[in-house]
Amino acid sequence: MRDPRSHTWVVIAAFNEGPAIRAVVERVVSDGWRCVVVDDGSRDDTGAQAEAGGALVLRHVINKGQGAALQTGIDYALERGADILVTFDADGQHRIEDVPALVAALDGPDGADVALGSRFLGGIVGAKASRKQFLKMATAASNRMSGMQLTDAHCGLRALRASAIPKLRITKDRMAHASELLRKIKTSGVRVVEVPVVVAYTEYSMSKGQSGFGAVRILFDYFFRQ
Repeated sequence: MRDPRSHTWVVIAAFNEGPAIRAVVERVVSDGWRCVVVDDGSRDDTGAQAEAGGALVLRHVINKGQGAALQTGIDYALERGADILVTFDADGQHRIEDVPALVAALDGPDGADVALGSRFLGGIVGAKASRKQFLKMATAASNRMSGMQLTDAHCGLRALRASAIPKLRITKDRMAHASELLRKIKTSGVRVVEVPVVVAYTEYSMSKGQSGFGAVRILFDYFFRQ
């Protein structure tokens, strides 16, 4: 059986993540995954730190937003023969231990086209009960708008089959890409499954804006900034 690491790329969009990105990349690379980091116009040493961690680094001259950075990384990986793309956050919230299960959900002809990580099926570390409730409310609002029935609408840890990418191409540059992706999953008819993952909220990640309000911002960006 072919090792999924041979045909999977982990794609990380990073903006001013110098303090965290090297450790994130080192965990990805040490577990055997190919990794491309898109330095999205950072003003710090994000790119240098990612390279030091072992990633291949692409750079946007100006900050274009997470959606644009992810699509740049996805396009690069596809050009190099990737069959599966995994999107992974730059701030340390995600666990590399969850990637094999996401990739396995796409394995074989009967596998899904998209595997979405769900922290509500897995676990949330470091978040208060009020934040968890807020995230659940944001997911309920997203489900009403997208027509989907997910337990977690905007977890950035996900796996995508290369064959599904033409139907799911990201055109929203900034945070609205997350809602755009869900809409395209719903309307394109690709097969989707949720996979339990663990998301860890740290003082650093929350200082970067990774809070429950981020989910509301994603919805606002998509539905009111068309």
